[in-house]
Amino acid sequence: MDEKTINYNRLKQGGFLVQRQPEDLFSIRLRVVGGQLTSEQLRALADASDKYGRGEVHITARQGLEISYIPFEDADNLLDELEGRGVRQGTCGPRVRGVVACQGNRVCPRGLIDAEDIAKKIDDKYFAKELPGKFKFAVTGCPSSCMKAQENDLGVMGGLEPQWVEKKCTYCKLCQTACPADAIRVEKGALHYERDKCILCGQCRLICPKDAWAVSREGYTVYVGGKVGRYPRFGVKLTELVDEDTLFGIIERSLEFFKKEATSGERFGDTIQRVGFEQFKAFVLE
Repeated sequence: MDEKTINYNRLKQGGFLVQRQPEDLFSIRLRVVGGQLTSEQLRALADASDKYGRGEVHITARQGLEISYIPFEDADNLLDELEGRGVRQGTCGPRVRGVVACQGNRVCPRGLIDAEDIAKKIDDKYFAKELPGKFKFAVTGCPSSCMKAQENDLGVMGGLEPQWVEKKCTYCKLCQTACPADAIRVEKGALHYERDKCILCGQCRLICPKDAWAVSREGYTVYVGGKVGRYPRFGVKLTELVDEDTLFGIIERSLEFFKKEATSGERFGDTIQRVGFEQFKAFVLE
């Protein structure tokens, strides 16, 4: 194995991908958490692309960035310069990949959790962790699921269970109109709330002008086993409205289960299906 092959194998683990051109050109995958970049990082990317590539930066499907057309001999200098300006290298292969997230309640009126904060904590703790196969996280601020929590190996979704405060209610029907799940009916001076239909989106509380909807419970809903690609699968809801400590306990146990039970190259959902969801659930939650 020559020096070039050794270097390439090292770079590939960090998201350095060979291109289809016959010359030695590569795309460098960069580490972005929840799609957030500072203006200085953007300047660094523009400078690096102009200097080493073709003045282009590609935005990936998972909020990541790639600079393409990088000559192999420039790889180390490119990475050093980017790192010096706060832009870190990404990853690929059988590892925890970059975490995608919406802006959550920092920006979005519908956001129920600080999705950026949770994404950063997941990234800090688990990014590039070695596993039997690739593992993807998504954090979405509410059940609108803009970040497609159900299409990832482990998805985190903000949720809120409302509680009706009768003495404040004027029966204006705004909550009935706003509820996307038809879980609320207002008729003849009475309000009926069907918890089984509720999707925990909090729209009733957001729209009510009289604060007649309070918070009964709120927290993180967890989906597991989703994926896209050649053989897509919708994730399964594991639990709902857990607190942050419980969430990270679930993440830790899920990765432990995957590392213990998966075969090489297998995806998390395939492992769960092969071993059995109830056995997985007992391992993670009990």
